[in-house]
Amino acid sequence: MKGIIKAVLFDLDGTLLDTAPDMANAANNVLKDHGLPPLKPEQVQALTSHGARGLLKAGFGNALEGKNIDELRLAFLDHYAASICIDTNLYAGVNELLNGLSEKGIPWGIVTNKPGFLTGMLLPYFPELLQARTIVCADTTPHAKPHPAPLLHGASILAIAPEQCIYVGDIENDIVAAKAASMYSAVAGWGYIGKDDDPCLWEADLIFNKVEEILSLF
Repeated sequence: MKGIIKAVLFDLDGTLLDTAPDMANAANNVLKDHGLPPLKPEQVQALTSHGARGLLKAGFGNALEGKNIDELRLAFLDHYAASICIDTNLYAGVNELLNGLSEKGIPWGIVTNKPGFLTGMLLPYFPELLQARTIVCADTTPHAKPHPAPLLHGASILAIAPEQCIYVGDIENDIVAAKAASMYSAVAGWGYIGKDDDPCLWEADLIFNKVEEILSLF
């Protein structure tokens, strides 16, 4: 694989950024508004990369019956946008990884299912992420992951063939999307992987346990 891969595309939440504290806070505010207890830590760990719907469905459980999930999601987005970067941080080693890719002349980008307006609000807090050659959000293309369209769009902006790209993400849908796009796939083992998840069953090409391991590809 070394020498074949010419570019890296990254998921955002759970791969480059630890956004769980702020996303959980937004979900917990919605739950509080409806008289429900906050999410458990294991729910936050397992579901942050599944976005608002994943967190809210877990938090509401049976109480979701009769409620409009789209309205709850809008309430979540309001809470999240109001406090989008209180406790969010880069994962350890990300800055060094991105600098290393740049030094080696390896183009990289971000492909996330985070809506564009939220991505646009969050990334300025992390100038190193704004160096991405492409930033593809949930609403950049007509389809979001696990559809391959966002990944293929990212590769086209980088002007690298999909077969020469690797996509790194922390949930099974990221691997599904990479395979559908004919890209190499890798699991970010430091991300939001729940205790009931087994990345070994996702059939990814690689599983990275530490951020810096990615540089071994080049």
